Amino acid sequence: MNRQTFSFITAALAFVLALTMAVAAAGRGAAGGSPPPGVQAKPPVPPAPAVASAQAAGGYAGAATCMTCHDESLEGTRHGHAFNERTPAAAQGCESCHGPGRAHADSGDPTLISRFTQIRPADVSAVCTTCHNRAEHALWEGSQHDQRNLSCITCHSVHAPQSERGQLKARSQIALCSTCHRNVTNRQHRFSHMPVREGTLVCTSCHNPHGSTNVKLLRAGTTVDESCTSCHADKRGPYLWEHAPVSESCVTCHEPHGSNNDRLLVSKLPFLCQRCHVTSRHPPTVYDGYLLNNSQNANKIYGRACTNCHQLIHGSNAPSGKAFLR
Repeated sequence: MNRQTFSFITAALAFVLALTMAVAAAGRGAAGGSPPPGVQAKPPVPPAPAVASAQAAGGYAGAATCMTCHDESLEGTRHGHAFNERTPAAAQGCESCHGPGRAHADSGDPTLISRFTQIRPADVSAVCTTCHNRAEHALWEGSQHDQRNLSCITCHSVHAPQSERGQLKARSQIALCSTCHRNVTNRQHRFSHMPVREGTLVCTSCHNPHGSTNVKLLRAGTTVDESCTSCHADKRGPYLWEHAPVSESCVTCHEPHGSNNDRLLVSKLPFLCQRCHVTSRHPPTVYDGYLLNNSQNANKIYGRACTNCHQLIHGSNAPSGKAFLR
């Protein structure tokens, strides 16, 4: 390498080093440091309008102002996830639901803020359904619970939920539902019952409390039968020989929440069958002690009774299955 080439490379490296230092100095000046010598400092860019100014213009006080008096906070709850644009925290915080609170904060007058415990249930639900209006909440308006003047805060608590899921006011669904549906939850303590007590099912496994196109707020299908057969698929059919009570409704013979009879039956066999079959080839009278001692049909009063022989009671596809025999 000759002297001329060496001098050229040295000058190039010096230029690059000087340029790098100038750029770094300019960056420090833009961040608030001193500008490089000979460079006139640019006036700072005016910031965007402050959030507080925007809130004040709309009558909003801001969540920080609310926390000076109120202990309830959205932090740690689903409503406090600011990254979700549908949550109150992503909008005006507390005032997303309770309305502008500047006047309330300045005067301390509780009537100048929307308090859910002091307004109509329909108005409470109207606030909640501005966000909760999809999926299983879409049919709340006009549902059975809505028609009975219940609101979202009847069952749910935003600030002090007792359950980890659903923000319920009670520790579990069955405890919450039993506050109104005591006759139903009492059946869960009978001999034969749905496995709700054991935790395998919950009330919302079959029902949608927020509204449904089905009867009894059922989730599946449009009839009771379609709801039951969504799990009991082996009873769905269609059958060559159908049993009229089965095709009409499962609850004709079964009590879905609990019964003191086997298989959730509403009555003990054979008396359940004899509610309809009062005239048949068998003695049409109710089996009693006399028949037990003096009739060959006495075996129908114990064990599985009529279903000892008529086992395919839900329907049969056998060509000779008119009598639902096995």
